This record gives sequence, C-alpha cells and structure tokens, in this order.
Amino acid sequence: MLDGWFMWFILFWVVILVSFMGIGGFFMFRKFLKALPKQDGKSDLDWQNYYLDKTIHLWDEESKNLLNELVSPVPELFRQVAKEKIAGKIGEIALEEHAKNITNDLIIRGYIQATPKRDHKFLRKKLDDMKIDVSPYEDLFEQ
Repeated sequence: MLDGWFMWFILFWVVILVSFMGIGGFFMFRKFLKALPKQDGKSDLDWQNYYLDKTIHLWDEESKNLLNELVSPVPELFRQVAKEKIAGKIGEIALEEHAKNITNDLIIRGYIQATPKRDHKFLRKKLDDMKIDVSPYEDLFEQ
C-alpha cells in the first residue's frame, strides 16, 4: 500500500509528467498543422522556406543585425523559429514589392505582420528602446 508522503510524491510526479507531455504534444501538433499542405499543395513551412530562399541575397549585415536585435526578447528556445517565420514574412513582402534589398522599414513591417497581436507590446517596447518611431506603422498594429 502507498501511504503518506511516498504516495503524494508519486502523484506529484505523475501530474508533472502528464503536464509536460501535454505541453510538448501541443507544440508538436502545431508544427504538424503547419507542415500540412494547403489548397495550393504547399504548406506554410514550404512557403516560408521559399521566401527565405528567394530573398537570402537581399539581406546585408545591418538588416540581419536589426532582425537579431528585434527577436532578442523572444526566449532562446523559440528564437530561431521566430526568426525564420519573421524572415519568411519579410521575404514575402520584399518579393511583392520587388525590393532591391531588405530595409529597416521592410523588417519592421514584416515583424509586425508575422507576429500575433499579443506580442506587439514587446515589439513596441523594443522599438522604443532602439529609438525607432512607430507612428508610420500604427495601421499595421491595428490589423
């Protein structure tokens, strides 16, 4: 029979392990959904990689540094995934506008469009810390 503290110890670890497996499963399922093909036959990840490949030559050191600085508040575990998603959106915008290179304006607009509304407050704070005026982008924050 399980009595006393040992029973509570086992129950505690069961709850912890089930919680961690649930959280991990949630993120794995989200990744699975992004890899599923859409109507056009390509998944979100395929399009993201397409835009990255088509625009990799447009990135210079200054634009890479700005993107790295903007994603610095993202926890390190998720930072690379966030950078790829944001860079894919920036690449999409650059291709639509036939940009010759990736500018600060493209980076900020792509970052705003690629991130959910709940993360915009962190971006506003980071841009404010970097002394970048957000007034030209207010309409993007509203969408």
